[in-house]
Amino acid sequence: MTKGQVQLCERLKRLGFAGESRLRLYGTEFELLSDPILVGDNLVFVDAIDRKSGILRRIRIPLTILSKAKEDGSTA
Repeated sequence: MTKGQVQLCERLKRLGFAGESRLRLYGTEFELLSDPILVGDNLVFVDAIDRKSGILRRIRIPLTILSKAKEDGSTA
């Protein structure tokens, strides 16, 4: 993992995409199980459990959030 990818993961964690967190995304409430998983520059997932159904899912972090995290890193 490159230094830039590590920094992106850290910024995403600060935005709430960290293991053992809860968040609402795509109209559903999730309990996050993992830290961000980078597959590519614009493809990042987290493992989560749908709080309503209890189903384990791999959730893609929206591009708007990735853009914001990358933007925050370039201004820091």
